[in-house]
Amino acid sequence: MWKVHPWEVLEPFNGFWLNILGCAQKFRGFCIRQKKVKEAFKHAWSGYQNYAMGYDELMPLSRRGIDGLGGLGATVVDSLDTAIIMGADDVVSEASKWIEDNLMKKISEKGQVNLFETTIRVLGGLLSAYHLSGGDQAGGGDSGIPVTPNKTNTDRILEISKDLADRLLVAFTSSPTAIPFSDVVLRDRSAHAAPDGLSSTSEATTLQMEFSYLSRISGDSKYDMETMKVLEHMRKLPTVEGLVPIYINPHSGQFSGENIRLGSRGDSYYEYLLKVWVQHEHYRNTSLKYLFEMYTEAMRGVKHLLVQKTTPNGLVFVGELPHGRNGAFSPKMDHLVCFLPGTLALGATKGITKKKAAESNLLTNEDIENLQLAEDLAKTCVQMYFVTSTGLAPEIAYFHTEGNPEGGPDGGNRSSQYISDITIKPLDRHNLLRPETVESLFVLYRITEDPKYREWGWQIFQAFEKYTKVDSGGYTSLDDVTSLPPPRRDKMETFFLGETLKYLYLLFGESNILPLDKYVFNTEAHPLPVIRSSIQVSNTV
Repeated sequence: MWKVHPWEVLEPFNGFWLNILGCAQKFRGFCIRQKKVKEAFKHAWSGYQNYAMGYDELMPLSRRGIDGLGGLGATVVDSLDTAIIMGADDVVSEASKWIEDNLMKKISEKGQVNLFETTIRVLGGLLSAYHLSGGDQAGGGDSGIPVTPNKTNTDRILEISKDLADRLLVAFTSSPTAIPFSDVVLRDRSAHAAPDGLSSTSEATTLQMEFSYLSRISGDSKYDMETMKVLEHMRKLPTVEGLVPIYINPHSGQFSGENIRLGSRGDSYYEYLLKVWVQHEHYRNTSLKYLFEMYTEAMRGVKHLLVQKTTPNGLVFVGELPHGRNGAFSPKMDHLVCFLPGTLALGATKGITKKKAAESNLLTNEDIENLQLAEDLAKTCVQMYFVTSTGLAPEIAYFHTEGNPEGGPDGGNRSSQYISDITIKPLDRHNLLRPETVESLFVLYRITEDPKYREWGWQIFQAFEKYTKVDSGGYTSLDDVTSLPPPRRDKMETFFLGETLKYLYLLFGESNILPLDKYVFNTEAHPLPVIRSSIQVSNTV
């Protein structure tokens, strides 16, 4: 039974507190939770602004900034649309001014950046802010978010987006195949492969949403055309029941090795098969139908080859095949895999509620099966948090199965029913403030309307507040979630502001804000509108 909070039973006092807090009259406790998340966001921003403004990331314990993502002020750009969504107008003004005054110059002067990280964080953040600030008049109006005039110069944002994208495009145009190089030197517009010559499959295939939307708002088809060549190439490659190795060679266009997993280097390939298809509503049943077919085949492969249950308590998890189909199964699951419950739910209902989809006879048996798997996996992801002493998940967990009786230390929470199902190895105990679990809780709450997802999210948020908040500003990653007090790592990732706190805020909000049948979140949580008509472009080069 869930806890009953005082504000949910003291009805005579609600009117007073609602006026003080500025909450809607349909208040059920979640408005206060949203406000707590907004306060956390502003605390994170204050630390960054005070000690690291213009750097990529904050080291909150050292009270200084570092450039670990190419030096483009990644936290500023990653945070802007979160601030817009939350109505944090002071942050919107501060972030927008920095971007308008500094980012173009940084882009022209900086050296090597990673194509994937720069696309999803910086380009994606710019494009989402452009849309939510009213720049895309033809594609806007459905977000449910008030547009605050004059906070963001949308013409300048679009100008910067195009300049950055033009420099990133060289990763595609200089490659001998449809697979882009992984690294770009921004100042001289050159690109090259990683030192080992390989690209991560997920990184090469998680670029299309951003570039397609830029084609839509700029009228220039080159962005969409170059990036979609990657997915058109991928459909021709051999798979293992829709599953693919985590490395691909941009020189040959072929996969390298046999390692199959939905964690690092594999995850967002599967996510974007679905999301690019959802984004392009006009082409879902025509030229892009193949993407949903690839996604469907891959999810069948996941269920057949990667999904198992733990002993003794039957948690459902997704393992790995490090040596391919004919190799041994590994009961290892990265926290990154916790994106999958949300993706499965989105794929089942296409963003509308389960109730509405059922009433309209839109759910197939496979959709219902995938929704159940999504709920089962979300439970497992949450238990990765709840089995630890801190209530925060490790980066990686191993699961006990009959065929793989994993030995090793547990999470430390002796009151957890599932403590004997999960092993957390010493090198895997860190927590980077990752968003994947709360992302899936947000999507599952929107689709199932089950309040347990909000309760789970609130427990996770409270653990972040208790163990990762830094008094002087910001939040910090942890070295060991199984120890009390947990040793701190001294880094606040950009995605804590760009993703984790955004999804938590939306989890406690109304479902008409960024509805999932009208918006698709890129893999860095930047919402982009569903494109409901053919893209009118000029075919300029």
